[in-house]
Amino acid sequence: MPIPRAAQTQRRTRIQEAKEEQILEAALDVFSMHGFRGATIDQIAEVAGMSKPNLLYYFRTKEAMHRALIERVLDTWLDPLRAFDAEGSPEAEIRSYIRRKLEMARDFPRESRLFANEVLRGAPLIEDALKGPLKLLVDEKAEVIRAWAKAGKIAKCDPYHLIFSIWSTTQHYADFDVQVRAVLGQEKAGEGRFEDAARYLEQLFMGGLAISK
Repeated sequence: MPIPRAAQTQRRTRIQEAKEEQILEAALDVFSMHGFRGATIDQIAEVAGMSKPNLLYYFRTKEAMHRALIERVLDTWLDPLRAFDAEGSPEAEIRSYIRRKLEMARDFPRESRLFANEVLRGAPLIEDALKGPLKLLVDEKAEVIRAWAKAGKIAKCDPYHLIFSIWSTTQHYADFDVQVRAVLGQEKAGEGRFEDAARYLEQLFMGGLAISK
């Protein structure tokens, strides 16, 4: 993770740490709304309630703030997949994974949009992580899914495309939340939409993975 300028001082105070979090929180708002190219340091400083020179004391560049956020988000994004347990039952693990991903869409919509924007622009900051830690983790979980299918616990499927499908369907509720709420209408667009989505996606995926009798 990039080292904030303030962190390079001999003694980093709680005030400095708080200021860095304040800046990153503002940067997350701006980047998730405008993307990397559309965001400016002036916008971030305004949202943070700080002067531009004061902000630049902590992070010298827009790139430094963006990289710090992206690396933090990527680590958070991997947590639900890390929890995918080979020793658990396929149905319980897949249902749990769907729900964990939907919880992230509900609780971290800005982070989801930040991550999506980074990938859409070619993932220059996280390409190594995508090809390294992320790929290794997905490879590991793909083997778990293959083993379940081989043991006759779920139908045969392409494990990578199963994981991709869960990613795309759950993250939709963060990245396209405005569209989701508009289409659902006022009565169905409350917090209950995530539970409705969870029930439907569980039915969709578990139905597709069920063993034919």
